[in-house]
Amino acid sequence: MCLLLGATGVGKTLLLKRLHKLSLKDGQTDLGEPPATQPTVGTNLTDLTLGRRRVTVRELGGCMGPIWPSYYRDCGSVIFMVDAANTCQVSSSCVQLLSILSAELLQHASVLLLFNKIDLPCPMTLVEMKSLFRLDDIITHASQPITVLELSARSGLGLREALRWLDSTLKE
Repeated sequence: MCLLLGATGVGKTLLLKRLHKLSLKDGQTDLGEPPATQPTVGTNLTDLTLGRRRVTVRELGGCMGPIWPSYYRDCGSVIFMVDAANTCQVSSSCVQLLSILSAELLQHASVLLLFNKIDLPCPMTLVEMKSLFRLDDIITHASQPITVLELSARSGLGLREALRWLDSTLKE
C-alpha cells in the first residue's frame, strides 16, 4: 500500500487519475486533457499497473490530516505532495511532512516528495522549496529514504519519474 498525502488543493486527485491512465498505456505519451476533479473528502483507492505488478495507492483528503496516522499501518511507501505555486501553504506542508517522517509506523517507508504545479505562473523553484523546507537537514536526519521530484499533474511533466519511483519501491 502506498499513501498519497498532502494539503487540500495540491493536486493529489489529478495526480492519481493521471498516474492511473499512464500506467494503463504501454508506451503512449499523450494523456489528453486533464480530467475534472473535486476535493477528496475521505479516501480514494486506485490500483496502478506497473509491469506485471499492481500497487494500490490510497489518497487521503487533505482535510483528513488529523486522522492520517490511522492509515499508516501496512504502508510501504508515502507520496507527499506540495503545491509549488502556493507560498502560503509551505509552512503547514513542512509541518505535515515532519509529522509523517516522525511517525513510528512509517519509519521504514520510502518517501516521495512531489512539488506539483510547476507549470503555473510563478511557482517556487526547486532550490527555493528545498531551502524553505530545509530539505538537506530533513533528508540527513530522516530514517526513511526520501526522493524529491518536481512535476505537473496537469501537463504530465514528471509523471513517468513518479511511476518509476513507485515501481522501484515495489522491488525492495
